[in-house]
Amino acid sequence: MTHLTAKEIVDLNKEYTFYSWSNQGQVNPIPMVKAEGVYFWDADGKRYLDFASQLVNTNVGHQHPKVVKAIQDQAAQLTFASPGMATEPRGLLGKKLAEITPGDLKKTFFTLGGAEANENAIKIARFYTGRHKILARYRSYHGATYGAMALTGDYRRLPVEPAIPGVVHFLDPYCYRCPFGWDNADTCCRQCIKHVEEVIEHEGPDQIAAIFLEGVTGTNGLIIPPDDYWPRMREICDKYGILLVSDEVMSGWGRTGEWFAVNNWNVVPDIITTAKGITSGYVPLGAVIVREKIAKFFDDKVLFAGLTYNGHALACAAALATIAAYEEDMIFENAKKVGKYLGTRLEVLKAKHPSIGDVRYIGMFSGLELVKNRETKEPMDLTPLKNFLISNGVYVFNFKNVLFVVPPLVITEEQLDEGLNVLDEGLAELMDKQTS
Repeated sequence: MTHLTAKEIVDLNKEYTFYSWSNQGQVNPIPMVKAEGVYFWDADGKRYLDFASQLVNTNVGHQHPKVVKAIQDQAAQLTFASPGMATEPRGLLGKKLAEITPGDLKKTFFTLGGAEANENAIKIARFYTGRHKILARYRSYHGATYGAMALTGDYRRLPVEPAIPGVVHFLDPYCYRCPFGWDNADTCCRQCIKHVEEVIEHEGPDQIAAIFLEGVTGTNGLIIPPDDYWPRMREICDKYGILLVSDEVMSGWGRTGEWFAVNNWNVVPDIITTAKGITSGYVPLGAVIVREKIAKFFDDKVLFAGLTYNGHALACAAALATIAAYEEDMIFENAKKVGKYLGTRLEVLKAKHPSIGDVRYIGMFSGLELVKNRETKEPMDLTPLKNFLISNGVYVFNFKNVLFVVPPLVITEEQLDEGLNVLDEGLAELMDKQTS
């Protein structure tokens, strides 16, 4: 095989392929050629510490030998079967998902990613309830296809509207920037919860099929809800006969230290949608997992949902191996242990750097919100800091003024320090000077 230069790789990619969420003329991609553990390398041999887990999905780290071997073995035996076939990896994965999901979640519809999972969850919720409206939060991202984008509350929804009808958005439990004016989550009256019930009453409870919530809000700023938020959402949904859907695409698979983020609050949703960490991104796969009562509803009714790659044998084998790696390598235990250390380090950074307005963390899911002034909370442009980190071999991603620290769950404290020390330097050199 011919090996291209770094420039040739970048030029071919830019000339012949589109990049997501980007001005195509301004993209400057890294020519990535190999990876291992928490590191990856570009075509010039430069090593990067992956503080983003690529796109918060390589939870088991890069090139995990158990997952790579499972993909190789499955490819040698059976790469693809029609979605109407029954295969061993599909059946075993369905059973395993029923075992590790909370409560009586039992049956799975497989997709290729998170957006497709949310698309099909919308259909299933509407079929099951006979209602058409869907509620979701403003600070949310549920995928880029039309239905998933309609659920999405952030700015990326606006250019593609009108999307599907019937979606209503409500405000978030964003304690650092409380939309209801409270400045202390411990003493507030949870207007963010009362607000949801008020929206339900105005929209007509008998019209609402489901409420979609990210387990922990991901790309829209890593917003961790108060401890009573998820339990109260469960109570409200039960009161009005509304399905509660937890989007665990990003927050699932050990990212918060638990199989799924809702497990932190002992809540059983009616539907879980997921992707990313289910295979750690090694092969595309998503899933819609429903409670037994919803599964039984379709025993004598047609499920109007279908995908050519539903239950793809290679993807299911990769997922089984990924889940085995989580369990056998005690990866979630590492995420909890190192996650506590990460939280401590972030608090130290916040105390040291006036440019940090807030730090938020749960497990290995963390973010720093940078501001020009801690009193006004004016957002800060992170571009200089992001460029500094990447140029110094620490790969990160951000959303507006929130910098994410979301490395693979296998990272050690020493490797974490390696990246945080560069971040410490960048904050002092570039960001603190902009504060007032």
